[in-house]
Amino acid sequence: MCSYVYLLASSKNGTLYIGVTNDLVRRIDEHKLGLIDGFTKKYKVHALVYFEEFPDPTSAIAREKQLKNWKRSWKLALIEKDNPSWRDLSLDFSGF
Repeated sequence: MCSYVYLLASSKNGTLYIGVTNDLVRRIDEHKLGLIDGFTKKYKVHALVYFEEFPDPTSAIAREKQLKNWKRSWKLALIEKDNPSWRDLSLDFSGF
């Protein structure tokens, strides 16, 4: 089963959130519907702006920890490399 590291944003250059999951569609839907109490619900961080797929959870968790230690400018550059308009990528695979 694949695992994913994902970055959510409140808006372009806005608040960022980094998470890991084994079901990206379900997890993003949970964030968007406000089913998860905490940071993303409180600060309305719901747009999926970047994600990576990994063959196992151990690799995904290692990458998540790496990204969380990055400078903000590096995270912004990572997003903008593949998603310069900060499009909500979840629109490609969910009902949102």
